[in-house]
Amino acid sequence: MTRRFTRREIAAAVASSAVLAAQSPNPPPLPQNADEELKAARDMIRQNLEQIAKFPLLMTTEPAVHFKA
Repeated sequence: MTRRFTRREIAAAVASSAVLAAQSPNPPPLPQNADEELKAARDMIRQNLEQIAKFPLLMTTEPAVHFKA
């Protein structure tokens, strides 16, 4: 039996992981130029995607809202 997570539970888990990451004792050094800043941003996105991938999401979970043109 697999556990089904609600959007609120997922949001809470992602928010709490962001808070824990923000409280790390050794923050990464600030980038000195645009190339380093771009690499740092891509690394942060990759790490966030890895954290989100730890939670199973059913296809019926999304979309949370319907956009109409």
